[in-house]
Amino acid sequence: MLLVHYGPMLQGIYMGFLDLRLETLRLYLSAPFVGFTNFQEILFDPSSTFRTGFVHAVRTTLLYALAVNTLTLSLGLLMAHVLNRPLVVRGLLRTLFLLPWVVPSYVVGLLWGFMWLKNGVINTLLVEILRLLPEKPHWLIGPLTFVAIVLPTVWRSWPFVMVTYLAALQSIPQELYEAARVDGATPWQRFRFITWPCLRPVTAILLLYGLLGTLYSFNIVYMMFGHGAGYPGEWGDLLMTNLFRNTFGMWNFGLGAAASTLYMLLTLTLILLWYRAFHEDLKAR
Repeated sequence: MLLVHYGPMLQGIYMGFLDLRLETLRLYLSAPFVGFTNFQEILFDPSSTFRTGFVHAVRTTLLYALAVNTLTLSLGLLMAHVLNRPLVVRGLLRTLFLLPWVVPSYVVGLLWGFMWLKNGVINTLLVEILRLLPEKPHWLIGPLTFVAIVLPTVWRSWPFVMVTYLAALQSIPQELYEAARVDGATPWQRFRFITWPCLRPVTAILLLYGLLGTLYSFNIVYMMFGHGAGYPGEWGDLLMTNLFRNTFGMWNFGLGAAASTLYMLLTLTLILLWYRAFHEDLKAR
């Protein structure tokens, strides 16, 4: 752990205090020490182009994580309940539903990038076939970009949640439900007092997995907007794509390291909030 994790992490934090850019790249860790200048530019300098994009990316990433995880957990739980019934084609449906999860994320971004084009299959379906919209919108420009990055992520993520929930549902003793039915419990009461308490530990792990996946999401957005050559705009730029573009595209590794350190602190804060919400469910019983 010291060799492959903590050592590089501490080195990355230290780089945030250096003036490490193209002109000083040969010096590497011997580049001029500038203290908290990089952090001040990101947090407080209104003239910094890095700061403007970073603030927008933080907002979009948090909303993205909230939307994706809410939809993924809800859809996964719903479909797990559907497949938990004695269906003849349950095995076939489970296999078909798992296919999106098998597709690599960069392929998902590439395919959905074509699908979201103004004359792509989605607009054709919504406007020309179903006639749900009066005209074809630009999904990859403006606020609709947020929808364009959320839906592909949900589409790829929910099968894993479904399978995990399905395994958890099948492990709940049926005697609990039979006793509840005898006592006259309604379906909602059985879900609230039996199913949900039993699923909370699984939900905690799925939420942690989903938070880390969305907070560090990169491939789908990167591939959807011109393999990184295109700019996803204010409502499509996530922190990972923003950091990649500003750090490696602008050759400003000191600012990039400082921004990564700030993002790590933000992520740790969210993880602490997660642990505070679910620590009782994670205790061994």
